[in-house]
Amino acid sequence: MTGSVLVVDDDSAIRTVVAAALRREGHAVTTAASLAELRRAIGAALPDVLVTDVILPDGNGLDEVAKLTAEHPALPVIVFSAQNTLATAVRATEVGAFDYLPKPFDLDVLGQAVRSAIARGRRAPAELPEDELSGGASLIGRSPAMQEVYRVIARVVANDLTVLISGESGTGKELVASAIHDMGPRRRAPFVALNMAAIPRDLIEAELFGHERGAFTGAATRMAGKFEQAAGGTLFLDEIGDMPMDAQTRLLRVLQQGEFTTVGGARTIKADVRIVAATNKDLAALVQSGQFREDLFYRLNVVPIALPSLRERRADVPLLARHFLDRAAESGLPRKRLAVDAVAVLEGYDWPGNVRQLENLMRRIAALSRDEVIDGDAIRRALGETNAAPIATRDEGIEAAVRARLERIAIEEPRVLDDGTLYDRIIGEVERPLIEAMLGRHGGNQLRAARALGINRNTLRKRLDTLGIDMGPVRPDGAE
Repeated sequence: MTGSVLVVDDDSAIRTVVAAALRREGHAVTTAASLAELRRAIGAALPDVLVTDVILPDGNGLDEVAKLTAEHPALPVIVFSAQNTLATAVRATEVGAFDYLPKPFDLDVLGQAVRSAIARGRRAPAELPEDELSGGASLIGRSPAMQEVYRVIARVVANDLTVLISGESGTGKELVASAIHDMGPRRRAPFVALNMAAIPRDLIEAELFGHERGAFTGAATRMAGKFEQAAGGTLFLDEIGDMPMDAQTRLLRVLQQGEFTTVGGARTIKADVRIVAATNKDLAALVQSGQFREDLFYRLNVVPIALPSLRERRADVPLLARHFLDRAAESGLPRKRLAVDAVAVLEGYDWPGNVRQLENLMRRIAALSRDEVIDGDAIRRALGETNAAPIATRDEGIEAAVRARLERIAIEEPRVLDDGTLYDRIIGEVERPLIEAMLGRHGGNQLRAARALGINRNTLRKRLDTLGIDMGPVRPDGAE
């Protein structure tokens, strides 16, 4: 299907290439280089489709699109932009754009979008104000793979369609779910997350639907389940592939009927939530093997979003790394910068732990590196030490051993760097072998051990108690 198309872009090369491609498909094409020229062209003749850039010499194309779609509701608009962010994609949809294409785009994709716009007409605009788009800030990336994710999110934020997010662990599935909630009409209601893999199988139904007092042993009071807690908002079911079969049956019934009862209860409760589920497993394969209900799979897989692994979006690694260093600085850690060779090392790594691994690495470097500018060697050392902590040599002394221990903690338990327990933990780990060694040297004689350490006996006894050191039968003070 062909028609008249108005192409607006301040780059003459882009106008020429796009116009030529559309004319080859049989469309009648006119062009404009500014908002003023766009208005004149629209005033002269309303095209079948408007294709426009966002940043123009005399204003913002999205603001103009909002006015045009209000004045001409039947005019489909396709927006393209080099500002390849989720906020731009969502904003384009919200002002009434039929489609959004990030630059650089495939001319075949643009041609298909133009044909679809002519054939199907303009999509209904969403109703989210621009000043409430901050939820998308948590999603970072401008790679083609992430642009496709943004396009899907932009199309679902304004409705209540069930979304199934798939992707490897650490790719940011909960961030996508949160962005869908924060940008949608339910954003003022709760966002409640439940990880199926983290809950004992026999408690999943009680967690989902709540329970009444006395419903089972230990149910001393009534508890509202996640469906009630998320009322009016979004319920995020993470690792849905780990849900046991009986709980799958109950969830399916809720999705079909829109209501549920608590465990041990008889009162029917309306399920007023949007469901967003996520998995790092192949649910289709689980269906084939009989481990996941086929009917539930189709209920959840209304809008699928496949999150790429970090190795599939390497171009986003520098942007993400700098973002995480900035966040670390905002939380009080020293501000660090990446050298050019450090960026190259980061881009060349495969990131088996995906975005989560990158975030932990950047936080670790911010906390422990002495240098303001992080070079490639520092990144290689940090990545190479993820399987074993470095061993300090005799010449390096105890300072290097403590630093090595800190680095190991930063890898395995990064939360310890911020939860207020680090000082006591490190001191305890150094103090224990010191006290045990001195007690052993003096045959368990606490008085002599205390003298050798330079502390009094009462202090030593308190430290033995605090550290839980059991020396067994202790020789009397002064005994040889």
